[in-house]
Amino acid sequence: MGVLTAGAATTEGPEMAKPPAAGMTAPDFTLPGVLLTGGTAERGDYELSAQRGKPVVLAFYPGDNTPVCTRQLCSYTSGLDAFTGLGAAVWGISPQDLNSHESFALKYDLGFPLLADTGLAVTRLYGVSLGGVGVRRSVFVIDGEGMIRWKHVTLVGLTFPAAATITAQLAALAGQ
Repeated sequence: MGVLTAGAATTEGPEMAKPPAAGMTAPDFTLPGVLLTGGTAERGDYELSAQRGKPVVLAFYPGDNTPVCTRQLCSYTSGLDAFTGLGAAVWGISPQDLNSHESFALKYDLGFPLLADTGLAVTRLYGVSLGGVGVRRSVFVIDGEGMIRWKHVTLVGLTFPAAATITAQLAALAGQ
């Protein structure tokens, strides 16, 4: 499994050419991110393995302040109570830096962390890179043991799974 540390642009171990399949262990990583708390942006490092014990939704998106990405992340913020009600954390991941993420989160009052994969290392680990120049819009649902249980990877990136679809996947994990 690849290992990525905050601020690093390289990985150790093999990169995945294709997205990992459902039932595989999710590649671990640590990335810097920003989260709005009470209207204030707080920066920190986010390590996937530190979330063990609860599900995580990883939403890879191409760019801050773009029309489809804005609709996607705003819809996930609107559905955040349903996600967290099922015990899940939601992380958005894109190649923009923390300053861009902070501005985007503040502009749209986004309710979950936005992680900066500026070197696309995590994007490559998850097999959702567009030839090293961008990100394929993708969502991975990871269970509390760190296994990928569901994924949605787009070819073009003009669509995204609805919050209700992700909630249904999380509810299935919880046996509800």
